[in-house]
Amino acid sequence: MNETAYAKINLALHVRRRREDGYHELETLFAFVDDGDRLSVTPAGEDLLEVRGEFVGSLMNPFDNIVAQALGTLPHGKGWSVTLEKRLPVAAGLGGGSADAGAVFRMVERAHGLPEDWHARAAKLGADVPACVLSRACIGTGTGTDLAEVDENDLAGCPVLLVNPREAVPTGPVFKAWDGVDRGAMPTEGSLRAIALEGRNDLEGPALEICPVIGDVLAALEATGPFLARMSGSGATCFALYDSLDARDEAAEKLAQMHGNWWQMAGKLR
Repeated sequence: MNETAYAKINLALHVRRRREDGYHELETLFAFVDDGDRLSVTPAGEDLLEVRGEFVGSLMNPFDNIVAQALGTLPHGKGWSVTLEKRLPVAAGLGGGSADAGAVFRMVERAHGLPEDWHARAAKLGADVPACVLSRACIGTGTGTDLAEVDENDLAGCPVLLVNPREAVPTGPVFKAWDGVDRGAMPTEGSLRAIALEGRNDLEGPALEICPVIGDVLAALEATGPFLARMSGSGATCFALYDSLDARDEAAEKLAQMHGNWWQMAGKLR
């Protein structure tokens, strides 16, 4: 089997409060790009994992990879030999590891079906893993694990450009740097585009303090004329949404010429 681990972006991310358990109460608008890491599976006598690709060096121990953890939490037969092509940068706000785990869940579903408690098993691996299993636009609340469908996904097929300055930004320090100010609720009704445009990312400020080059990425994207440019998750990846493929491709070419060292991925929203 082959499966894409679709890159996750947060079209909006509102941090409401710190909880007594140390986590944060969130309201977020998940969306997914039609590209990302790639996984392939063949039968084996035991579970095996090979990681390759541009960002394999960012994973200190491939055998402690969330893919291996996902395999360990799901019944899937005698054994799977999994090859993971790591095309998404790590600690980048794209849910790369969670997307990989989500792809494993979908392959297990295809081969054997998922257990009824799959959502709880996914949530134990990471707060955004359940959304990555679904890999379609949805609203996440709580720690991000409580999911609800969007009334109207009018951004399906929307051209999107992802840009990362090749700076890893771990999630923990960004949340720790959040100032604790509740700036209000995220809209939950209306189309995907309307909610995204009315929303914001409350982690953008603290992420900029930790990684100032994020500001350069946002400025460069905004200069290409998208209808929305914003940081995803806790950074450092930023995204831009365009009304046409030509506008996105022109932006990608312009940024490649001006900032050839930045990573980028062009795609469409699912």
